[in-house]
Amino acid sequence: MKQGRHRISLSDLPGLMEVYSSLRERFGHRDWWPGDTPFEIIVGAILTQNTAWKNVEKAIANLKREKVLSVAAMRRIPQDHLAELIRSSGYFNQKAIKLKAFISFLDEHYSGSIAKMAKAPLETLRHHLLEVKGIGPETADSILLYALNKPIFVIDAYTKRLLQRHHYFDKEPTYHEAQEFFERNLPANLDLFNDYHAQIVAVGHHYCKPKPRCEGCPLEHLPHRSE
Repeated sequence: MKQGRHRISLSDLPGLMEVYSSLRERFGHRDWWPGDTPFEIIVGAILTQNTAWKNVEKAIANLKREKVLSVAAMRRIPQDHLAELIRSSGYFNQKAIKLKAFISFLDEHYSGSIAKMAKAPLETLRHHLLEVKGIGPETADSILLYALNKPIFVIDAYTKRLLQRHHYFDKEPTYHEAQEFFERNLPANLDLFNDYHAQIVAVGHHYCKPKPRCEGCPLEHLPHRSE
């Protein structure tokens, strides 16, 4: 794995389990991702692209109220009506297309069955998901981890920022570099991957913003770059 030149040696930095322990001690177990069914989690993973979760919650509530938060109902609903129901999530016309594309993918590859989809091998399933219109690596891996219980580490902007600011990488890593770094240095444990990503989201939301708020951060004790 190429990580570039480090001013601080990786051997001098805390291990990833120590980082996780510091985060969990502060935030507690996150019990993430919220959703009553795997399909609801998949819909949420698509809707949360480029928006805050509070906006997704409003869209999910609309879908539940209209009784269209199921594969069969979402297959039947006209795309323009679906777009209106998810308007609060932003980019609603594009996201309606993405949701319909996912339903078509599910029908084509897994006979419309989430349960059948969940039985597919991780690598095969990830490859297929990445071919669906509007599903990139972060969305695909969120679906795999949170909806289908596949042990894969989800990377987002918070994760890349944390790795760079705390000297694990000299510059912002690519998605693949960051994912490989976590998966090489952690046990392949579903619950750990699940909660670790949620912990990073929490610290990113509260402290590790584009303009960092380091005072009081649970990772304040780690070596970090001055902005």
